[in-house]
Amino acid sequence: MKIYFESYGCTLEKSESSLYLNKMLNDKNNILVKTPEEADLSIIGTCVVIKHTEDKMVRRISELSNKSDKVRVLGCLSTINGNTLESENIEVLKPKEFRNFYTGGLDDIDIKSDIYDGIPINQGCTGSCNFCISHIARGRLLSRPSEKIVNQIKMQLDHNIKEIRISSLDTAAYGKDIQTDLAELVNKITSIDQQFRLRVGMMEPRNTYDILSKLLNSYKNNKVYKFLHLPVQSADNTVLNAMNREYTYEEAIKVLKAFKDNFKDMSIATDIILGYYNDSSEGFEKTHKFIEELKPDIINITRFSPRPYTRDFNKKPMNSNLLKEWSNSLIELHVEIMDKKLNGYIGKIEEVMITEKGKNGTYVGRDDNYRPVVLKGKYNLYDKIKCLITSHGNNYLIGE
Repeated sequence: MKIYFESYGCTLEKSESSLYLNKMLNDKNNILVKTPEEADLSIIGTCVVIKHTEDKMVRRISELSNKSDKVRVLGCLSTINGNTLESENIEVLKPKEFRNFYTGGLDDIDIKSDIYDGIPINQGCTGSCNFCISHIARGRLLSRPSEKIVNQIKMQLDHNIKEIRISSLDTAAYGKDIQTDLAELVNKITSIDQQFRLRVGMMEPRNTYDILSKLLNSYKNNKVYKFLHLPVQSADNTVLNAMNREYTYEEAIKVLKAFKDNFKDMSIATDIILGYYNDSSEGFEKTHKFIEELKPDIINITRFSPRPYTRDFNKKPMNSNLLKEWSNSLIELHVEIMDKKLNGYIGKIEEVMITEKGKNGTYVGRDDNYRPVVLKGKYNLYDKIKCLITSHGNNYLIGE
């Protein structure tokens, strides 16, 4: 069977979908093709985090159904609106089918494709945010046994994959249902006696705060990229409380400052939601000041988008013109911050590991802090090289 594949959304969704693809390619009768027109089956991993994204997914599924004999839908859209999608040539992987794949089908997958996006460590999460559809789509927390994860990493190392990425809706929730935690998992992974780098995916502030001391110690291992994705969402406790985020701004800041105190140059990513129904100019000013002081390397800015099935579906977002003004203000601030930060690297020598092909004949390497460095020349994947930083783009370094 000829298979075409594409995937959208968060790292968790992409990692799950890519592993599903690789499991199908374990059947020697199945091959990967480059266009849906060639395919007997098109597989699409989907996202529904905001309405605009969901609409895009529905349109793309329709397009694929006109080009391929059959379409199989994975990911969050299949669990939220799957019944409305099914037709003569569109099939949806039902939640029960996917959880069965998740619990029993991930462990023995041989990597057969260049499409590989990491290892999911737990399904679902412990939160119940009033705006979030992801925890509804994904269900309750379901952590994979650590030995299964470690064995899968060893298999990937055997395939010469030297950048290991672990992901979930909230990696810091890992193990709460099986009497372990993320720090213990990281320690087990880094104790594997081979050379590789580990990138840990997004962590929610509440669960990170609960294991902070242990997690900081596990991050001290040289195999762990000094990278933290912690979605704060707002610096206003009134908004966080309305969102039911289960932490205070002060607790989130304590986590961020603890990581920065221990790892001075680490990369920080955060998410901000603008225009929640009870947001205000005062709240935005607090968030603006938070970005100004924290100076994150990555900011994912979205506007509040009421989603069906969530508690706040009937809440009204704020005026769109004002939100555009707020968004532009944060983007301008972030550009200034990154320009100054990245200018400080020019003239320095950085050691990087090549992790991917870039654009226009370039390659991308990552330094210890998972900061991307774009290089001209010809390299092999996972080469370790030293380079002189000569310039930078908006969020990456340029080296020789």
